[in-house]
Amino acid sequence: MTGMYVAVDDTDSLRGNCTTFLATEILSVLSKEMDLIGYPRLIRLNPAVPWKTRGNASLSMRFGKGRGKKTPVGSISGRDIFCFESATSYEPEEDHILDRIIPVIDRRREPDSDTGLIVSRRKPNPSLYWKGVRTILDKSAVEDEIERIGAFKFEAGCGRGIIGAACGMAWRPRASTLELLTYRPEARWGTERIFDPLSIREADRVLPSTFNSWEERTEKVAMVPGTPCPIMYGLRGNDPSELMKGKEIINSEPIERWMVFLTNQGTDDHIIYGAEELIPNRSYYVEGRIVKSRHISGGHVLTDMDTRYGRITVGAYEPSKEFRYLFDNLSEGDTIGVMGELREEPRTLNAEKVHVLGVSDKYEKVSNPICQSCGRTMESIGKGKGYRCRKCHTSAETPQTEKALRWIREGWYEPPAAARRHLSKPLKMTGTEPPLEFVNMRM
Repeated sequence: MTGMYVAVDDTDSLRGNCTTFLATEILSVLSKEMDLIGYPRLIRLNPAVPWKTRGNASLSMRFGKGRGKKTPVGSISGRDIFCFESATSYEPEEDHILDRIIPVIDRRREPDSDTGLIVSRRKPNPSLYWKGVRTILDKSAVEDEIERIGAFKFEAGCGRGIIGAACGMAWRPRASTLELLTYRPEARWGTERIFDPLSIREADRVLPSTFNSWEERTEKVAMVPGTPCPIMYGLRGNDPSELMKGKEIINSEPIERWMVFLTNQGTDDHIIYGAEELIPNRSYYVEGRIVKSRHISGGHVLTDMDTRYGRITVGAYEPSKEFRYLFDNLSEGDTIGVMGELREEPRTLNAEKVHVLGVSDKYEKVSNPICQSCGRTMESIGKGKGYRCRKCHTSAETPQTEKALRWIREGWYEPPAAARRHLSKPLKMTGTEPPLEFVNMRM
């Protein structure tokens, strides 16, 4: 491998700014002197980390002297940015890159962020990515790997961002998607965003590889953030040419820059299968049998199910809208598989997607039992005590029932686009769709 890897994490805060915007600032400086090799990378890490700001993302880029195919990947203040498919043997000087980047970070990082920067000629072991996207790592373990590969690190605050930067740099994609991010002029940061929702709906309809842009069931835009960050919108998909078309279709306020990132979004990389034990602040796929469901304050639904790990409570929360109805209509004895984050307190498995594996028969009372001797309808003799015919004194323990009609079908179910996690793979990308009865539901 040739070139120099640069990774950064934790430069944003809940008040604003954005690590991806800092990546464009770094690109703006370095791309004047050297080439970008491959797409810049946006890597989402463990979404269950308690101290994350928003999407727990880190950024990784590779710089050098490009060769091969040249691809447009963005524009910054009217200047086109390109990437190359491979690099020559030329390697930039580490000190030169650091001298250019550190002032950018100092100028752009938020005061309360714990920024980490890594510059390296070698990538960390790929196992570091999988630990970063599925578990919570100690900083010491990451520092050992940084030392092993001979990388340089820069820290600010407590330097927790070093963990995300190292894990992001370690990513070797098994699966990947793309996201085209657009950015507002700095003078408009924190103001209300101006855009045409119908143009986003149009882009979603005519660009089949895009996902999580528009929710048809609720007619809600899912790709425009509500935070004071610099981003105008993020269009996700698998085909770079469709992302470019989408940028032309979507009508919004003027944008100052845009960039296409290679990402691990929509891959389910964070999900752990077949775990020996369930540890909070990680995400799992768990199968079980439904016991009961109940509503709690706020419009949330909690469902108990028996699993190989014992009884687990699954949470479906108000922002997931009609997704909660699935749990309302599951019955005792149904079997399901749940993907979601295991919260520590209260200890719940917060559902991201559900696979209904088996639907049990459910019977409803239609009348009191009929006396087999005289044909009269029996009377109840008390709750739980059965029934008796007043004339013949015959008895029965159970009422007349018939098999209930249930709309629940075996298959996969997911929340509306606006309620999905960045890493959660949309059913659209798996070639499956929720059963029609669920799709046709309205709030």
